[in-house]
Amino acid sequence: MRADSKTVLRQLKTAKGQLEGIIKMVEEDRYCIDISNQVLATRALLERTNRIILEAHIEGCILDAAATGSEEERKEKIFELSNMIKKMMK
Repeated sequence: MRADSKTVLRQLKTAKGQLEGIIKMVEEDRYCIDISNQVLATRALLERTNRIILEAHIEGCILDAAATGSEEERKEKIFELSNMIKKMMK
């Protein structure tokens, strides 16, 4: 992975903590809107983290393949990225 591992790990651990908090909120039968807000905050954090990872992939893996890879490798990297974008848009 070419993204900054420390940043990615920090954000994922934060999301993990948020999820644990959400589970506790559900177990404590907290107010629905409060739980939903926390779910949305966690989702946003995970989406930001994913963008960091994908930006690093584009700037590293894809540009490397474009500059020095075979035509097959270039097509494969573009296909992977295209599939990821489709998944993100669902």
